[in-house]
Amino acid sequence: MIAIPKAGAMPGRMNGPVVETPRLILRQWRESDIAPYTEMLADPASARFITVDGRPVTDPMTGWRHTVVMAGHWIVHGVGMFVVEDKASGAFAGRVGPWCPPGWPGFEIGWGIAPAFRGKGYASEAARAAVDWAFAHFDNDHVIHCIDRENVASQGVARRLGAERDREIDLFGHVADIWITKRPA
Repeated sequence: MIAIPKAGAMPGRMNGPVVETPRLILRQWRESDIAPYTEMLADPASARFITVDGRPVTDPMTGWRHTVVMAGHWIVHGVGMFVVEDKASGAFAGRVGPWCPPGWPGFEIGWGIAPAFRGKGYASEAARAAVDWAFAHFDNDHVIHCIDRENVASQGVARRLGAERDREIDLFGHVADIWITKRPA
């Protein structure tokens, strides 16, 4: 914490939505998420498809910045990516949810799972919950997923969501595909 509040003072807190699945809790960002999120972004396989430059995060300040961008998206846009928390352990397992900064190609549901939690179906479970939450709370007829051409794992998640590849875009100077998940009839 940056400062210790005086007795009786109430520091600002985001009390956003919480979504639960059988194994996961999708919740708002906390100060305690900075270190595990920084650790996730320090992993080259994670950074390759998540950071703007595709490079691992190598210092705490950059990790902090990435975290406050996630938390701040909720404040500025009223929506954003959730922290994915493993119910069994309470551990940070990744991020998932809406992403729509200015100039983005559409209302995206994105995901990124920490290395220790990959290969367990968490990305699909979390993404399905985030897509369902978005359709329940927004009047969109579809959501998009921006997926790098080489990100085979995320393409598999998109397919499990029922998404279809729509078009090619330039995303931060490299080719990516827009996948679309349509609102259920």
